Amino acid sequence: MGLGAKPSGQQNAREDASELVKWMRKNRRALTSTLFLIVMLIGFTAANTEVFSQFKIYRSVMISLPSWIFLVVPLVFVVTAGEIDLSFPSVVGLSSYAFVSIVDRGGDPLLGIAAALVVGVVLGYINGILVVRIGLSALVATLGMNFFLRGFINILAQGFSIAIPEIRGTFIHSLMTGDTIQIAGNQGLPNQMLWALAFTALGVFLYNRHSFGVRVHCVGDNPESAAEMGIDVNRTRIMVFVFTGIGAALAGVFSVMINFVWWPTTGDGLLLPVLAGLFVGGTPTWGGIGTVFGGAIGTTIVAFIETGVIAAGLTGFFTQFFYGLIIILSLIFQRFNGGRVR
Repeated sequence: MGLGAKPSGQQNAREDASELVKWMRKNRRALTSTLFLIVMLIGFTAANTEVFSQFKIYRSVMISLPSWIFLVVPLVFVVTAGEIDLSFPSVVGLSSYAFVSIVDRGGDPLLGIAAALVVGVVLGYINGILVVRIGLSALVATLGMNFFLRGFINILAQGFSIAIPEIRGTFIHSLMTGDTIQIAGNQGLPNQMLWALAFTALGVFLYNRHSFGVRVHCVGDNPESAAEMGIDVNRTRIMVFVFTGIGAALAGVFSVMINFVWWPTTGDGLLLPVLAGLFVGGTPTWGGIGTVFGGAIGTTIVAFIETGVIAAGLTGFFTQFFYGLIIILSLIFQRFNGGRVR
């Protein structure tokens, strides 16, 4: 073939196949999580076809799933940076308290959302200072903050809940948690799921296409080399904690909007399922690598477990058993598929 000749169709096909293989290798962790979710749903459908062939079972999961996604997306950044944040359940509780307090007093819900985000940012920044500037262990410091903030919440609320039924039907409530897209009869896709997908897309962009994601990868892989490259390592580490605070604030706001009630225990019970979704989704514990999309898929896997177990005709006693079984199996698949590489 001459110098000016165009590549043949066969060569183009080989190049396309090569690019596809490269893409699959690069995204193998997320693809493994997606495959596992599909297999799990097929298994649940086989166990109870009548239930899992109806949209309402998926809608019931999608009502609360977005709050988990708002938490797991920034946690991918934290773990990739070589850190961990265990304070997010209480950050959810305190930021949502700021939101509900303003709305309960007749304030603008948008002002309440802004207040919740400010609380989340401040608490995330405090976590970053404790870990980065003071030099505390991220595991111990954020776990301590989780207990401290939960105690502070109980002191503020004195054990009382706050209901805001007046927000039902308002523009902001319909915009954030209404049913804009109708799918099956009067069953619509919850708007909070659309917001969660948008947040996931933002996370994917920041993680894979933005300089912030590049810095996070470098810091998690080798902070000394990152510093030599001109990256502000400490600032990057603090920013991932701030991002987690933002995600926790959004999770808290959506939780209150869905339930119309804030409890002093809001956020409790999220720690283990969200962390499980994070690691099931393909983000390993040693830093430097991860997957935002896989984290969202992993959280979806965990969210469907209890629903699938009950729908299959088993009692609630089997729930924790299948939690452990599915999590272990998915991690085994990730281990052999992804390999322990940076």
